[in-house]
Amino acid sequence: MTMKIKGILLLCLVALQSVVAQVEFKATVSKNPIGINERLRIDFTMNDDGDNFEAPDFEGFKVFGGPNQSVNYSWVNGKKSFSKSYSFFLMPTKKGTFIIKPASIEIAGRIYKTNSVKVTVGNAVTQPEPQEEEDPFAIIFGNRRPRQVAPPPPPELKGDGIHLVAEISNTNPYLNEPITAVYKLYVSPYVSVSDFRETASPKYNNFWSQNIDVKNLSVQMGKYNGEDYRYVILRKTVLYPQKSGKLTIEPLSLDISMQAPTGRRDVFGRMEYTNGTKRVSAGAKAIAVKALPEAGKTEDFTGAVGHFDFQVKPSKTTLKSGESLQLVVSAAGKGNMKLFTLPKPVVPSALEMYDPEHKENVTTPLTGSQGTISDTYTIVPQYKGTYSIKPLSFSYFDLNSKSYKTITSEEIRIEVLDGPMPTEQTEAVASNDKKAVQKSEQFAFVKSATSLSPIKKDDFLGSNLFYSLLFAPLLIIPIIILAKKKKDAIDGDVAGNKIRQSNKLAKKFLSEANKQLGNKEAFYDAMERALHNFLKAKLHIETSEMSKENIQELLVTKKAENQTVSEFMQLIDNCEFARYAPSTSVAMQQDYDKAVTVISELSKQI
Repeated sequence: MTMKIKGILLLCLVALQSVVAQVEFKATVSKNPIGINERLRIDFTMNDDGDNFEAPDFEGFKVFGGPNQSVNYSWVNGKKSFSKSYSFFLMPTKKGTFIIKPASIEIAGRIYKTNSVKVTVGNAVTQPEPQEEEDPFAIIFGNRRPRQVAPPPPPELKGDGIHLVAEISNTNPYLNEPITAVYKLYVSPYVSVSDFRETASPKYNNFWSQNIDVKNLSVQMGKYNGEDYRYVILRKTVLYPQKSGKLTIEPLSLDISMQAPTGRRDVFGRMEYTNGTKRVSAGAKAIAVKALPEAGKTEDFTGAVGHFDFQVKPSKTTLKSGESLQLVVSAAGKGNMKLFTLPKPVVPSALEMYDPEHKENVTTPLTGSQGTISDTYTIVPQYKGTYSIKPLSFSYFDLNSKSYKTITSEEIRIEVLDGPMPTEQTEAVASNDKKAVQKSEQFAFVKSATSLSPIKKDDFLGSNLFYSLLFAPLLIIPIIILAKKKKDAIDGDVAGNKIRQSNKLAKKFLSEANKQLGNKEAFYDAMERALHNFLKAKLHIETSEMSKENIQELLVTKKAENQTVSEFMQLIDNCEFARYAPSTSVAMQQDYDKAVTVISELSKQI
């Protein structure tokens, strides 16, 4: 009796724990019903921690904040309490009755869903002037702060208080001179922005462009047309014009969700606001690009514009024959670093020079590209001696002085201490002497004696070719008869044809298996067909007779070795198991190689 009572108490305790540990996941709203001009907060709350939270589609609402996550732990009289919630801030887009569908989350391996929430959106309601609330403009850019009661709006709010401006640093640059385009969104203090979407991106035709990441859209204070405005920088771009003349930068356009004053006041004297959407554009910008002057331009000018330092440095100047040296040609400074080429060194023929390794260490701030570019040449001397590498010249257009400047490196002398001596011909080439003209039979094709033959015309009728063509059909007739008899004999050999057909199919499916390596199902299907057709050809059996016991018995009867038979049967098992078990590309390759080997061995043994 005592054991029975203990069992009942244990069951009650387990049931009590299951009730206490029951998971709760519910959705609640801050207000219902609401007006079209009011905001709604919805909280998805749970009493146990979970993962993979999925919010519903808020049909009829626009999300302007969230999800904001909060977690609360508490201990009261030794009892643990846990609460976690995801909060969203919604703004209705139209009037009506809407159903917010359930959210879902995974807790302890199970999926839980909240209840559906029915929200009614009615006409706009009169709201008391807020002393402190969250400014939607600040929310959208991650800077939450209280908004004080705004002063009365000006008599006329030009342009709805929102302006998108493209600020160009220089509208009359030289070719390849850097300019910057900074896009700013100005918003009046009397207007709130809840969301914006880019509808048209700027196009920089005939410009080399580099975008600069704007990580944080921080709100700043500034002036627009002499009035106080808030603004954010949306985009920064560095541009290098690649063509002289008049160029156009296509505009950036945005669709903005906003709240602006209507100019009317309610019965309490407070300003009325209205929600709306406005499209703003930065406008196209015309850039007049000046061509680089022709006066002073050198022949070695490759398009470098800016201010640079040029160097040519060898890794060593004394080495042995067969050793190598590195010759680094580099330009460092500020300008269009990625838009010109470095000069190529000219070395004597006794020095073998390989194609360069190009390196760039360039950054692009708002002032333009700066850094270092270099070409590293590997040079290997072939002979003993002293050789010189001629000076290199690098020219660029200096934007400060508006003139061309040239930097010339020093001559580099390379001394090769040992190795084979150059031949006279090599020395002549290395010193740029005239090449020796070797004796040649330049006019050997002009013969002093002739060898002529008379022109003969043989008649076709009665010639050997005539009789050969005449009697050739008579000789071909017996060959055709023999070939016909041979074909009839082959067609009549039904068993032999089956064997030959099976051989062809075995080779075909084995080749197909090789093509399908990596595709498990197709590979093992082709492999199994290849093995079955091989058995048909060698054992003269049909598909209905292909039981494993019968196959093994017939192979042993045909004098096949036990090891080879065992490997063949293992291949058949692999093809069957692969349909229901995962297989890797390595395992497929091993099975394919094994099949080729086993089929080859069985062909020799049977």
